[in-house]
Amino acid sequence: MIKTYNMLIHEYSNYAIPDNKISRMVKKQVYTKIVKGLYETNKNAPGYLLTNAIYGPSYLSFDFALSYYGMIPETVYILTSACFEKKKKKEYQNEFGTFTYRDVPSEAYPLGIQIIKENDYTYCIATAEKAICDKLYTLSPVHNKKELKELLFEDLRIDEDEFKKLDKESLQQLCDLYHCTNLKILKTLIT
Repeated sequence: MIKTYNMLIHEYSNYAIPDNKISRMVKKQVYTKIVKGLYETNKNAPGYLLTNAIYGPSYLSFDFALSYYGMIPETVYILTSACFEKKKKKEYQNEFGTFTYRDVPSEAYPLGIQIIKENDYTYCIATAEKAICDKLYTLSPVHNKKELKELLFEDLRIDEDEFKKLDKESLQQLCDLYHCTNLKILKTLIT
């Protein structure tokens, strides 16, 4: 369970110096520090459950989501999330993993996100359609459909059968919100 510094201060308010008690609890590994002011009670919690709490608002996307949906064959160890209007890439490393955060356009941000509850945790992840759009948005532009197919199916190694299962209508709507060459070409490819 994720706990904030304020929650712990309240929990240990009967101690003369609650900060000292928190420090001792961290040393005893009752709490594991995630980032400043944020702690986890389960040292074995998978990192993807913590991403939205570390930096937000955000949702898991890019390679992590593509792997999660079986769109790419690789296992992904860096947990990359999308955020908006942050203007720069952020990265955090801790015992739970490496967490990166990248901007996507504000108007695209709220669409194509699923909220998943897992035990006592809730996290947000892009749909497969949104994850492809987010990924293509961050890559250098291609010039035509042939180059885009090479990028998708050879460079990114996206499974063509899984790609064909995507919701084309949802993908087309998302493409319009990114205002980038790769997604304009993707829209023509899927129509």
